[in-house]
Amino acid sequence: MVLLTILDIAMMILGGASVVYQAFYIIMSLFSKPVRFPDAPMDKRYAVLISARNEQDVIGNLIHCLHSQTYPSRLIDIWLVADNCTDDTAKVARDLGCHVVERHNLEQIGKGYALTYLLGHMIDTGVADDYDAYFVFDADNKLDPHYVEEMNKAFQSGFRILTSYRNSVNLADNWVSSGSALWFIRESRFLNNSRMILGSSCHVGGTGFMFSREVMKRNKGWKFHLLTEDLEFTMDSILHGDRIGYCGTAVLYDEQPVTFRQSWRQRLRWSKGFLQVFRYYGMALVKRAVRERDFSSVDFTLLLCPFTLLGMIRIALGLLFAAFGFVTWPSQLTSVSGWLSGIVTTVLTMMVIAAITVVAERDHIGATNKELFAYVLSFPIYMLSYVPISFQAIFSKAQWKPIVHKG
Repeated sequence: MVLLTILDIAMMILGGASVVYQAFYIIMSLFSKPVRFPDAPMDKRYAVLISARNEQDVIGNLIHCLHSQTYPSRLIDIWLVADNCTDDTAKVARDLGCHVVERHNLEQIGKGYALTYLLGHMIDTGVADDYDAYFVFDADNKLDPHYVEEMNKAFQSGFRILTSYRNSVNLADNWVSSGSALWFIRESRFLNNSRMILGSSCHVGGTGFMFSREVMKRNKGWKFHLLTEDLEFTMDSILHGDRIGYCGTAVLYDEQPVTFRQSWRQRLRWSKGFLQVFRYYGMALVKRAVRERDFSSVDFTLLLCPFTLLGMIRIALGLLFAAFGFVTWPSQLTSVSGWLSGIVTTVLTMMVIAAITVVAERDHIGATNKELFAYVLSFPIYMLSYVPISFQAIFSKAQWKPIVHKG
């Protein structure tokens, strides 16, 4: 059938394009000098926004990191929203000198709603305009002492939205935490770094980013409530013509899940969020890519492309047409065997990517060579688990749920 052929060709083109452009990014990052920002006066005032739910055991680490920055502490105000907390998170933050806003809403759950509430409070009380820009962190984060100073350089170079280098405090815990940590390090080192070199827009992660007062006013605070509010914010910004910058010298550390169950739940939410964002922003990105010849829109269209959903549609149609005699069963079995070969190739590719990441970023990774060798071998297993997770995401009603952090 022509329809099956069209689907096969479309998936081959999209999949091939994704592999080629990511390979190009890796090569670009390995052989090009990273973007460095010039020194800038440390005179901007920043608000740090933190959404925390029952994080009394770890929130002090982040606050102490912020108090220990090389950037003048008088120009950094910490605002924390204690979101449906049942512990002493609010008290710990207040005792450490933070502005604390408590929120109690069990219907609108998630970081996006918490940030909306926090920024809404700041706007209503007239303090939001006191700041030049706003940082967003998760409660489990830790920061390099020069973090704000480095981000300030990039901000004063003209970027209205910035993201940073995302490392991990517990990469060496086990194969689950290492899989997640290597994924984020790879994204920082190879994807966002190369996007900066090429003059394209970068991807804002869930933490360790900042946006200007002008962007905040345009969005009337924070208006992003999908399961992946960071990805939604990225797409909305690109469609507004913003170029999101990346500051590789600003290093953030976060804590990765250590159990496969927690990791599965977290990535299920992410996968469902990707589908949501594709639904609401996918066509607009395609239109902008064509109309404006905007490479960033092409880049993120490939990022959002729901390959698992397309594959399911292709398999279902193939089985249906074979059942009605429109195509032969052997032809469909051949297609399936081809996809299985593609999966094997993908597994080997993932192992290579993990190895390149480890070699390129060895000085930034806290693990022994023996551990890293084991984690390179286990990385494909971690990534391969995305296949059933993506499948489940199509049918599930994933919700935001907190992850317990050890600090």
